Amino acid sequence: MHRIFQNFIDLLATAEDLQDFSKAMADTATALDLSCFAYLALQRANRGKPRLISTYPSRWVEHYLRNNYQILDPVIQEALRNPEPFRWGANFNSKFTSKAQHRLFEEAAEFGIRFGFTVPIHDGHGPIAALTFAVDQSRPQFERFIESHERVLQLMAMYFHAHTRRKLANVHDLEGACLSPREFECLEWAARGKSAWEIGCILGISRNTVAFYLEGAKKKLGVRTIVQAVARLAAVKRKQQN
Repeated sequence: MHRIFQNFIDLLATAEDLQDFSKAMADTATALDLSCFAYLALQRANRGKPRLISTYPSRWVEHYLRNNYQILDPVIQEALRNPEPFRWGANFNSKFTSKAQHRLFEEAAEFGIRFGFTVPIHDGHGPIAALTFAVDQSRPQFERFIESHERVLQLMAMYFHAHTRRKLANVHDLEGACLSPREFECLEWAARGKSAWEIGCILGISRNTVAFYLEGAKKKLGVRTIVQAVARLAAVKRKQQN
């Protein structure tokens, strides 16, 4: 356990973007034989889109965020009220206060999310968060592991939250594509018609470095050309203004 935890800390120290953090937690969860995880950081007063880093099925994640389920999710509501880690599952229905919450749990079960262990994070420095490890059925080994390593998982959650909050604070989320400040900055200058050489002169970096950041932006946006990346940026800005 010590070796796995130390490797997790090392991965967090070198992580730079959302993908790095997702891999750090996913690799550690796999090493601990925990099937999937979800880290949800809520913005102040629920303003703005929450940050979700997860190995849950992508269709469920998209559905969850599109329907703003974080507002009525009984697990998140419990995490808001209770700073102590807790387990949840079939017996959690006593926490439900609406049919919508029942429906949310039924829909999650369709994606294999039926039982879990959640660590609330109340740090007093902005968004509160919660880290959940979930399984598709109640397994004795899962229960025994949680019982034996609850404090370690709580410490992992605190480290993960601290690193993501510090390193991803200025990340620009373009409908799920998280661009670093430099990637976003270079793309914005490209949208103004500047060449890689001109952007380099403006930002005080080399043309090759600009090309590297633009390539990263294209990859994250899932496009092949700068023109397509600029069009995607413009579309997101229009949507935000409406």
